[in-house]
Amino acid sequence: MERECKEREMPGTGGVGVTLSAPDPPEAELPELGFYTLAGHANSSRELVDEVRLGEAMGFGSVFISERFDKKEAAVLSGAAGAVSDRITIVTAATNHNTRHPMITAAMARTMQSLTGGRFVLGLGRGIPLLQDSYGLGRITTAQLEDFAGLMRRLFSGELILNHVGPAGSFPLLYLPHLDEPLPLGLVAFGPNSLDLGGRCFDEVILHTYFTEETTRRCVARVRESAERAGRDPDSVRVWSCFATIGDHIDEDLRLKKTVGRLATYLQGYGDLLVRTNGWDPVVLERFRADEMVAGFSGGFDSVATTQQLAHVATLLPPEWLAQSATGTPEQCATAVRQQLEFGCDGVIMHGATPHELAPVVAAYRAAFGSSTSSAK
Repeated sequence: MERECKEREMPGTGGVGVTLSAPDPPEAELPELGFYTLAGHANSSRELVDEVRLGEAMGFGSVFISERFDKKEAAVLSGAAGAVSDRITIVTAATNHNTRHPMITAAMARTMQSLTGGRFVLGLGRGIPLLQDSYGLGRITTAQLEDFAGLMRRLFSGELILNHVGPAGSFPLLYLPHLDEPLPLGLVAFGPNSLDLGGRCFDEVILHTYFTEETTRRCVARVRESAERAGRDPDSVRVWSCFATIGDHIDEDLRLKKTVGRLATYLQGYGDLLVRTNGWDPVVLERFRADEMVAGFSGGFDSVATTQQLAHVATLLPPEWLAQSATGTPEQCATAVRQQLEFGCDGVIMHGATPHELAPVVAAYRAAFGSSTSSAK
């Protein structure tokens, strides 16, 4: 059957029409590839609908949903993604366990499993300490995450939990009636404690963006070793690389926001951890923070900075820091994405771009590597 091709304008291409393939039937699945819907700051939450439909048609195996306290509440977005898809796995990456009562989170997860026929992964993370402090939520600890994961496992096995007292809280009664089914759990992991936790307690681990090759290999190894120490099959834990994929076919100003702006925002929020994890020079981070424009900047660079401001920030960041991403032609991007699997990851989240923007890269990936997924679980 011939593919039906529709002419659409790709965002960020300066109004140049780009032919995107809307295949019928859908492309063969690429379970090792994923994308974030509503990447960055979306104008409307409804953009998710077309993104999920197109991403599924393109063959992506998973769609990841991040959470921000504006138009990106994870439960609502997960339900919308489940309602407009038939095959793709839906992963929260991440929500926080301390923003909802455990029964509310469990009910959301159970509803999603029912809605999607088991295509949901409840992904958790530590969150941003500054926001947690501001909202009075309390900072999330490793012990809390481990305790909460245990509660979810017990609830989904049908256990009646009475008088639980633990790091995640005290609860007289927790129970999901008439239930005995698995709930896959994911963890966004950054530091060593989180990586160890992911290996011993979770089914999927999502690494952070802008990791070097050495960091990626080390993190994968740490997850595997932790799983083995816990008596689990190390290969049963799926490790995702979160890999910025910003090709040259995207408008230059938008590329600046998605690369320089995104990395600068990470440095604003948790620069010390990222620099320490990658073994980067902390003096560079100090210079970045001391810059007059950076020090006086209000908000995230990836959301409110002008092109001129981002161009200035680019002069503060070493090229090798920004190089930890997929850039260049679609073919170069596809090769860089594939290398993440060679570093030991089981899947790659093509981060920071919409399915429309990723279409040329996915086409190049498919042309170069086919739909073989021998390295993906």
